[in-house]
Amino acid sequence: MADFKLFEYQEEVVERALRRENIIIWLPTGGGKTRAAVYVAKNHLETTPQAKVMVLVNKVHLVDQHYNKEFKPYLGHDYTLTPVSGESEEKDFFGKVVQDSDVIICTAQILYNALTNEEESKHVELSDITLLIIDECHHTHKDTVYNKVMACYVEKKLKGERPLPQILGLTASPGTGGARILETAVEHVLQICANMDSAIVSTKKSISELKKKVPRPIKTFVIVEKRLEDPFGDHLKRMMQMIHDHMDLPSDFRLRECGTQEYEADVVILHQQGIRQKNRLLAACALHLRQYNDALLINDTLRMMDAYHSLEDFYNKPTTKLDATDDFLEALFQENQVELKTLARDSRYENPKMGKLESTLLEQFGPGVESRGILFSKTRKSTHCLNDWVLTNEALQGAGIKPAILTGAGNGIYCMTQGKQLETISNFLQGKLNLLISTSVAEEGLDIPECNLVVRYGLLTNEIAQQQAIGRARAKDSQYSVVAQSGGRELRRELINEDLEELTGKAIAKVQDMSLQEFRTKISELQEEAVNGRKIAESRKTEKRSRNTAASVQLLCQNCFRSVASGSDIKLLEKAHYVNINPEFRNLYKVGEQVMLKRKFQDWEPGRTVSCRNCNKDWGYEMKYKKAAVLPNLAIKNLALQTPDGRTTSVKKWKDVPFTVDDFSFDDYCQDNFPDLFD
Repeated sequence: MADFKLFEYQEEVVERALRRENIIIWLPTGGGKTRAAVYVAKNHLETTPQAKVMVLVNKVHLVDQHYNKEFKPYLGHDYTLTPVSGESEEKDFFGKVVQDSDVIICTAQILYNALTNEEESKHVELSDITLLIIDECHHTHKDTVYNKVMACYVEKKLKGERPLPQILGLTASPGTGGARILETAVEHVLQICANMDSAIVSTKKSISELKKKVPRPIKTFVIVEKRLEDPFGDHLKRMMQMIHDHMDLPSDFRLRECGTQEYEADVVILHQQGIRQKNRLLAACALHLRQYNDALLINDTLRMMDAYHSLEDFYNKPTTKLDATDDFLEALFQENQVELKTLARDSRYENPKMGKLESTLLEQFGPGVESRGILFSKTRKSTHCLNDWVLTNEALQGAGIKPAILTGAGNGIYCMTQGKQLETISNFLQGKLNLLISTSVAEEGLDIPECNLVVRYGLLTNEIAQQQAIGRARAKDSQYSVVAQSGGRELRRELINEDLEELTGKAIAKVQDMSLQEFRTKISELQEEAVNGRKIAESRKTEKRSRNTAASVQLLCQNCFRSVASGSDIKLLEKAHYVNINPEFRNLYKVGEQVMLKRKFQDWEPGRTVSCRNCNKDWGYEMKYKKAAVLPNLAIKNLALQTPDGRTTSVKKWKDVPFTVDDFSFDDYCQDNFPDLFD
């Protein structure tokens, strides 16, 4: 391996992996964790008979990045490498791909699906793999897909089933798991180690070299004083009070301060309470109050017009008025719309944070100045608002700022395709762009060139995200700026994160100082507890689902509370899609626009949106399966459930419904709907 050199600190952290121990490599963002993993993989392939290396990532765009930038350049000449994601056709024959490849780079979901799929062409056993590399392994906790994969591993280990692959985890920070004291933080680190069945290693001898290779940026707090006057926000609050008065709040329920995350949590509870009681007044008012609260949150971070447009977009959506509640809510906005728009356009009261953000950017950008920066914001929608602001701001345009949005993949209006992500990063690398306005997608894993400015704006995140964002400012004398209100939540959180970063280091040191026997005993205890905990949780879920037959549960429209389906009408298609197979259901919904998804699927294609024929509530979209069956694919979050005891509830995910959903059978569907073809 003379053609492949590591820094001394990298050599130090891979020593135990080269001895075939299960380890987690803890190095800061930019420290070359992935390069170290490639080194271990190369050694493993050269020294292990019938070696099979699998690299797991938690985001689709990282599949091609790791393949093209890291593994292929060093391993592609001598070994067969295959990248697989949900967007590639190889996933449909994953079992065959694993057989024919030396190195497979894929999303964790692909492997988990293969572990649980009994179809021969798609099935994979952990024993087929000899080295399993898990990128960003701090996500191996709770119900994440990483932890589901490793749960399969741990259960086999405890049963004595062999062979099992060697494990290599990579992380910039395992975090503290919300702990604020050392003892609890140590427990969190040990839990991650137990979930990964690995020890955690970091450099001890070569710290000075690591600090030289990964310098810390200069951190500055850009403090913004609170608005002296906010007539736009005050007007929104008065409108919210009018809704409070109209909805006749329960006497035992107190709403917290408007314009906060706590208030949002309160109105979500009110909305659920309205659904349980089939109280349209409560449910509808709570839904609208959440929109007003969103506008206040936007007003606190972005421009007043951005906040106004968020409300305008909500009220411009086509709806059907069902009762006096709808009349009141719509009339309230219409009667105040002109005043709100006038206030939003009054520059005297514009958000002072925007001015501070402008000056922060202008300190690093200017005519003839070569700068690269990332501006982190909370939501996909806010990145679009900030991008529009930069493009229409004369001072920022005069400074030569060329912005672009970088958000996560998905199917929503503000999502990006994987191709668009890669194109944006390529343009950034080439200098065609010099400012990325990003959500957390750029904090973790993405190969983004060195920046001399990282700005966190309107963010409340944990210590892991903070450390990863800091790691993006890798250029010499780079700056990491936090724009926050004086005494505000963002500032307090940033300072707390600094303490938690230090606490993480102390917790890891404590774990590393444990004797081998003590460490192994603790890991075994935690693994046994986790396995038993999962069994109990699964037993409770099974018990909950067995309380009701599917036929005894009614599905209601969450807006008008009309009964629209029986639980027995719902079937699970390809372990992913919950579809209504009752042909009579077609009479209860109307179709809208064609759904355009940014990827293709083997057996189905999207159709048009479906919504309640009675009230226009969105329910999901039609899907055409095997070019024959048109099946409404329903979002349970937009429906309510009524059980035989008369209780009405709502759930966010289908896995939480109180009945068992049977698998979809295409043969049964065809015989029931096209009987003449089977005579």
